[in-house]
Amino acid sequence: MKYNTSFSIKYLIFRPFSSLKLPPTKPNKEFTNALKVLKLVTPKKSATDIHKRTSHLQLIDDILENNNAIVTHSSSLKTKTAEMTLQSSVLMEHDVCFLSRALSMCASNRDFWGGIQYHCLAITTGFVANVYVGTSLISLYSKCALLSDANNVFDEMPERNVVSWTAIIAGYAQEWRIDVCLDLFRQMRSSGDLRPNYFTYTSLLSACMGSGALGHGRGVHCQVLRMGFGFYLHVENALIAMYSKCGSIDDALYIFENMAGRDVVSWNSMIAGYAHHGLAREAIDLVEEMMKQGVNPDSVTYLGVLSSCRHGGLVKEGQVYFNSMVEHGVEPELDHYSCVVDLLGRAGLLLEARDFIQNMPVCPNAVIWGSLLSSSRLHGGVWIGIQAAESRLLLEPGCPATLLQLANLYASVGWWNQVARVRKLMKDKGLKPNPGCSWIEVKSKVHRFEAQDKSNHRMTEIHLVMHSLIDHMRPHL
Repeated sequence: MKYNTSFSIKYLIFRPFSSLKLPPTKPNKEFTNALKVLKLVTPKKSATDIHKRTSHLQLIDDILENNNAIVTHSSSLKTKTAEMTLQSSVLMEHDVCFLSRALSMCASNRDFWGGIQYHCLAITTGFVANVYVGTSLISLYSKCALLSDANNVFDEMPERNVVSWTAIIAGYAQEWRIDVCLDLFRQMRSSGDLRPNYFTYTSLLSACMGSGALGHGRGVHCQVLRMGFGFYLHVENALIAMYSKCGSIDDALYIFENMAGRDVVSWNSMIAGYAHHGLAREAIDLVEEMMKQGVNPDSVTYLGVLSSCRHGGLVKEGQVYFNSMVEHGVEPELDHYSCVVDLLGRAGLLLEARDFIQNMPVCPNAVIWGSLLSSSRLHGGVWIGIQAAESRLLLEPGCPATLLQLANLYASVGWWNQVARVRKLMKDKGLKPNPGCSWIEVKSKVHRFEAQDKSNHRMTEIHLVMHSLIDHMRPHL
């Protein structure tokens, strides 16, 4: 194979990806007045309805008070959403399905402002106690990273079905709270005749994957087989991802090879699994086999193969796959550029990595500059590291880890005045690097450890074992 050793990024036009930070805006008086009118024309509710309504009004007040940054959107977006909400209010008086679909759409788009208004209308129209509306609200707040608010909505629901339970389990799964997910699952099973569906199990597997709980994952797999969901495509894909991320690549491969049918997600999950385990050649071979079978690679496929090349130090192969993205109709995104920068940096090609960033058709984010910074520290590229650190601080001014690394880089070249300035800045703002953490699963229980955390009641025993291991290893060092 003849490799093209340069990365082709011309003719690609992208919009910069950055977080939206806008100044606070004034409350929408027209929307407030409209809600008052709806409140007047709404029929009086029973004592139970009034209690639910009061609870949800208090919930909304708490959400708006605690999440001002999320509520703050551009005035044009607020006006457009308010108009849509007010125009549809008449329809919702007689159509609870419309309100549920509208909330689901807001959840899919992570449109918090639109969702909060539909929540208000659900209160005034009396549909807030409907199981489908409540489930949609849970999904909305979960996807907007307001998990405690989603849980409050769940607690206020007078009626719950399997979709409601699955929605709250999925919310905690995206935060990798496997303990809470399993507890909710047990509550669901003991609450009545509710039968979990395959979405419930995919959510549980996702939680196991994120927390590295292989033992729990195997337990969920057993229940999947017992319930007859073992050959559902989405479940099999979730099992591949779970076993791969939890360190059991052989089990993931067994499921992949025995699938009756595969979609692009199946291939991507296995490729990502190989990348996670540093099996670059296996990942490349699987991509080639995927294309031979007529499955078109997507952006996730290329992210997986570029990640595997990064871990395996396969610079030329990474160049080939990056350049072939456009040929297959896939536009590179920031994650792909980040992989390439890390690929070049790990190989010690710091100048090439910096030039690649400077020639990108999109604005590099903090992750990309952080990747170059880490590579510079690894290979002793002090000046490029200083440039990377300063560029990252322009995007994340209060990042303590970057400030600490920058101070160390300044010290390595004798810029003591700059070292003092950076350390004073950290002290004045009270900035400290986030402590590192690790976790291990023992007897189906995940134990989490954080640096400088002495809250574990068995800390004395842990230190004794650590010192014993150190004494044992010292003669071999």
